[in-house]
Amino acid sequence: MIRVEKSHYPVAARSHAGMSGKNNEDRFAVTAFTLGKEKSTPVLLAVLADGIGGHRAGEVAAEIAVNRITQTVADSSGQNPVALLEEAIHRASQEIFVTAEGDSERKGMGATCAVALVIGSQLYAASVGDSRIYLLREGRIQQISNDHTWIQEALDLGLLDPEQAVGHPNAHVIRRFLGAPHPPEVDFRLRLSGRENDRQSLSNQGMHLQPGDQLVLCSDGLTDLVSNSEILDICSQHPLEAAADALVELANTRGGHDNITLITFQANGQAYSEEQPARKGSPVLGLTCLGLVLLALMVAGAVWGWNALRGSRQPTPTPGLIATPEASVQPEIFESDVTPQPLPTNPAPLDETTPPAGVTPEAGATLPSGGETLPSGGATLPDGGATLPGGGATLTPWPTNTAPAP
Repeated sequence: MIRVEKSHYPVAARSHAGMSGKNNEDRFAVTAFTLGKEKSTPVLLAVLADGIGGHRAGEVAAEIAVNRITQTVADSSGQNPVALLEEAIHRASQEIFVTAEGDSERKGMGATCAVALVIGSQLYAASVGDSRIYLLREGRIQQISNDHTWIQEALDLGLLDPEQAVGHPNAHVIRRFLGAPHPPEVDFRLRLSGRENDRQSLSNQGMHLQPGDQLVLCSDGLTDLVSNSEILDICSQHPLEAAADALVELANTRGGHDNITLITFQANGQAYSEEQPARKGSPVLGLTCLGLVLLALMVAGAVWGWNALRGSRQPTPTPGLIATPEASVQPEIFESDVTPQPLPTNPAPLDETTPPAGVTPEAGATLPSGGETLPSGGATLPDGGATLPGGGATLTPWPTNTAPAP
């Protein structure tokens, strides 16, 4: 792909350290491309990463994640976007792990990520961890990504109800992250409604964004303190830049205990196609085509006249057509035009002995064979600083203690 200076969609992004006074471990990048010299289809890539590790250099992990994902997409042709995003995230995870293993000060660092890739008007998205992606459409807001946390698993299993989840001591225990010894399972489910199953959500990859659709990618420093309805209200009442500022300000007025980062962009009504417009032909080529058309008409007329002269002859009977019922069509429940993409194969599951769940992963994992440090990328990084609050929930491999904190 070829980098360009201006995105085909308006974009606003903010990153703030919060009010805790610690380092900013969030990183983000927004990059615009075209598919290539022969294909002018515009491409927008938004990447957001939230570092894990505190003093163990979570900001380094987040920076690696953003740079490597951005560079991998930039070096590609944009074909098979789902497989491309999976490869990019796996490469980033491997580079984080190798970097951490080579430096005792950084051992155990990791990052979450949320990625949105828009080719023309088609959306492809992926996430790992608890950084979120929202779709705002026609006055409604929908979290289309899925949280990979202890709390979300407990809610899905019916072990907790939403009231018990509020303020739970395991609220920030993360079940997937970049930087583990094995590649994380990248989540490609895009939930457009609560009625969808996993396969339906996966088939939403490649959905066409509608005019006025707005996407918000954000770290948990925003969603911990600002509700979905408040995000919708602010984005509906303000243009992109003002909405981004208002969301960060609201989180900070409520304590700003964590880093606050968001990327938001809005779809316009322009149609895009990967096909290039037809080039204008020469006058000679046009006359040649016209002559061929006239010749074909003359031949067709001669054949018709011959058949008319033979009209008294009976045609030879031909076997009758066998009617076949049309295939049953399932009712469409999605709210957008979808072009399903081939699903990636699931990577190896995380080793349950590996500490993928805590805010501060433990060190000491064995370096897998063949791991090499990948070159650094070049994504634009934000200024500022802050970290997650000190401490962190105890690693819990599976929801067991479901009692709320006293």
